[in-house]
Amino acid sequence: MSTASVAHAETIQSRVGKRPIDLPKGVSVSLANGKIEIKGPKGTLSRNVPPNVDVKVDAGKLSVLPTITGRDGARFQGLARALFAAMTKGVSEGYVKELELVGTGYRAELKGGNLNLALGFSHPVSLPLPAGVSAKVPAESKGTQIILEGADKEVMGQIAAKLRDIRPPEPYGGKGVRYKGEKVRQKAGKSGGKGK
Repeated sequence: MSTASVAHAETIQSRVGKRPIDLPKGVSVSLANGKIEIKGPKGTLSRNVPPNVDVKVDAGKLSVLPTITGRDGARFQGLARALFAAMTKGVSEGYVKELELVGTGYRAELKGGNLNLALGFSHPVSLPLPAGVSAKVPAESKGTQIILEGADKEVMGQIAAKLRDIRPPEPYGGKGVRYKGEKVRQKAGKSGGKGK
């Protein structure tokens, strides 16, 4: 890589970390003992503040400032801003993950805090939902659709991935649990006997 292209690569770095996060109406932020807590209509989330950054809340905006210089300062600033922006969106709007069950007899049913799944195994699978995550199985879907809702983006991603991992879509018939809108690459099945 030439010196000019290296210089160009350094100049096009993202500057998102410097942008303040707008706090929607009804969202409050508190800082104490190296922890940040964000409260909103959808719940309360807290986490440790990443190292090498300062957090300031002023006039309905949350800003992240690096405490070290150079590239590492920018990296920590960008990380902290992304985490706090996800928390802010989670407590104000929440996150939704939709999954589909594809296969004959594949069904989901909600009982108490557990999702009971029939996925072609010899036994039903029961998956407890973590705190802060709610699930719906729309009646019109006849048990083939699961809608997860929650404030914590990380927990939502983990539970959706866990659900999918119970029976990932297989490449021949496409049966399994998939995210809504997920395209599954299907392989052609074996054709009849080859000509001699």
